[in-house]
Amino acid sequence: MASIGPRVETLSLLASSPLSLIWLAALGLVVGSFLNVVIARLPAEQSIVRPRSRCPSCGHSIPWYENIPIFSFLALRGRCSACKKPISVRYPLVELLTATLFLACWRRFGWEYPLAPALLFASLLIALAFIDAEHWLLPLELTVPGMVVGLAMAAPMGLDRLWAASLGLSVGFLSFRLLEYVGWKAFRREALGAGDKFLFGLIGAFLTHRPLLVVLGLASLQGSLYGGVRMLLTGRAAPAPEDAGAGAAEPEPTMSWAFLAPGLSLFRRMALLPYSLLLQPIPDEPKDAEGEEVEWRPGKSNLPFGPWLALAGVEVLLFGPYLASKLSPLGLEWLFGGRD
Repeated sequence: MASIGPRVETLSLLASSPLSLIWLAALGLVVGSFLNVVIARLPAEQSIVRPRSRCPSCGHSIPWYENIPIFSFLALRGRCSACKKPISVRYPLVELLTATLFLACWRRFGWEYPLAPALLFASLLIALAFIDAEHWLLPLELTVPGMVVGLAMAAPMGLDRLWAASLGLSVGFLSFRLLEYVGWKAFRREALGAGDKFLFGLIGAFLTHRPLLVVLGLASLQGSLYGGVRMLLTGRAAPAPEDAGAGAAEPEPTMSWAFLAPGLSLFRRMALLPYSLLLQPIPDEPKDAEGEEVEWRPGKSNLPFGPWLALAGVEVLLFGPYLASKLSPLGLEWLFGGRD
């Protein structure tokens, strides 16, 4: 029993050592390198495990010494060693961003348990933000497991936290689902991307329900400012996906609820009701005269919302308590969930 004290003291010294922060930054670089694989391959429906990393231009298989985060990019001067074509600056950017956010999370939480879900949350948001910005897509392979893991990682923090996380997931998902329906009824067009409700639910699972209104407000404000400025400068609120060509105009949007389809039995209608209320796309997927699905193309004023939700989620994660303290004299600290 007498040896426990020195052990605890040693662990405390290690945690406060600069070496621990170097280790955390290095971990962030490695995780960022993996996130680059996820960002590149998941939208293309490719395995994130095999094959090993390759040059997207020539297919050159990248050896380990050319795949060291940041350093390999600098050593190669940002070009493939085989074909000499430029390597996207996104790769070192994601690695540096991940390492920076890992250190920022440590600054916020220290070496306490909440650091673990914060690191995972930040990693998920980075991957989802970059994928949505480039492909206008929020993969369910990330959002749905992210919601589940967010709840699971809340459990060790107590029943109150688990309840708040469950409420956050539900409020986030259902509020955006309601906005989809209201937007359709009001404007007869798609109001939100199909994946946004899953991302907002994920954010609620990690941050709880309390700051969701602030997350939505920050995302809307920052996204609107960016889109407005870019619209004035370039004529588009956001870049179009690389694969978004010209093509025929999209048909007029429709909405056909699955549970109201003709010829269904009452049992079948009741079975389809949860799907229709929670998951069915609003409006219907566009189809041409032959019944073939028409690929959606963003208009000039469209803006992917995922990156702005992710940015707001990170802002609240890192600065929520500080902002709450500043707003406390106005009685508005409840917007950020108060201090934790």
